[in-house]
Amino acid sequence: MAATRINLVAWHVFKESVRDRVLYAIGAFALLLVAASFLVRQITAGEDVKFVKDLGLATIEIAGLLMTVFIGVGLVAREIERRSIFSLLSKPLARWEFIIGKYLGLVLTISVNVAGMTVALYLMLWYLDWNELEVARRAWDAPAADPRLLIQVAFIIVELALLTAIALFFSTFSSSALLSVVFTVGLYVAGLLSGDLRNFGALVEVPGVVAKVVSWIGWLIPAFSAFDVKNQMIHNLAVPAGQIVYTIVYGALYATVALSAAVAAFSRREFR
Repeated sequence: MAATRINLVAWHVFKESVRDRVLYAIGAFALLLVAASFLVRQITAGEDVKFVKDLGLATIEIAGLLMTVFIGVGLVAREIERRSIFSLLSKPLARWEFIIGKYLGLVLTISVNVAGMTVALYLMLWYLDWNELEVARRAWDAPAADPRLLIQVAFIIVELALLTAIALFFSTFSSSALLSVVFTVGLYVAGLLSGDLRNFGALVEVPGVVAKVVSWIGWLIPAFSAFDVKNQMIHNLAVPAGQIVYTIVYGALYATVALSAAVAAFSRREFR
């Protein structure tokens, strides 16, 4: 069955990725930064909890982005370089099953690593809460180990799932891993600025045609800035349930489109 073959590919990717030294290096670096955010909280004068939360969540996101880009672009390229792609495709494995299996395997890998770093962050926050005076706790906008932080963590996972689909798409038609990295990072940065691109005509004096083209680009590319609600979480500001649902659905739809494009590109590619 197709589901069984996809699961086998995904599990193989997961096992291979967790043995990747790059993955361990990035994960260790992320945990080190999370720990550093706890150690330097003494210089933040009453803002220690907010500092730990902010730097901790940012570190989890950055580490996830690095994992996604540097492992995602190599998922297909590595098989081509090793020439193992020929033996894989000679088996009763459809090309679309191969791509989807690779995608699910990397998403599982990233999710497990994000979960591990989130647990580390919460352990530090729980310790901070236990070690703090009651008077100081009352001045906090939100509890140290605020469960609402998981909303941002969920957004990070959806964001990384979308970026994984994009990285996989670029790797399916590009023979250069470097170009795939450049395209993936470039689209991600553009997505962070999508709001400015949509209002480009109001921000910069340019001909109307240019403003419209840039605005259309801003609407077409994924708005990665929509997944950042760290400030709301840290300052205990409300995030409407509608916004949460919309953001998750938005990311899932864009990821589906990018993954479909990756399947289409890989299905047409010739290997020699």
